[in-house]
Amino acid sequence: QLQLVESGGGVVQSGGSLRLSCAASGSIFSWYDMGWYRQAPGKQRELVATFTSGGSTNYVDSVKGRFTISRDNAKNTVYLQMNSLKPEDTAVYYCNARIAGSASWSRDYWGQGTQVTVSS
Repeated sequence: QLQLVESGGGVVQSGGSLRLSCAASGSIFSWYDMGWYRQAPGKQRELVATFTSGGSTNYVDSVKGRFTISRDNAKNTVYLQMNSLKPEDTAVYYCNARIAGSASWSRDYWGQGTQVTVSS
């Protein structure tokens, strides 16, 4: 069983930066694909960035060039560096961990979320 706790959210002006952290415990962190999702009021939760256990990263088009996902397996932590923030980035950001035990089975774990608000 994996537990995830996000931190680092807050209020920033347009063009500012934040770094989100997600601390994991309770399992072997390096086995998991990690990701960040966000959900704005009245909108569906969307995938923002992923960092697989194999070391590959992907980003939603709207954050490419501005956000960077990283992970430190020794510290059981994944980060999201958010630069050049825009008001449309305002959302609750959630840490996600996914483990694939086989080609036909996987399971997701979620943190509690951290609020990011970008003012204009």
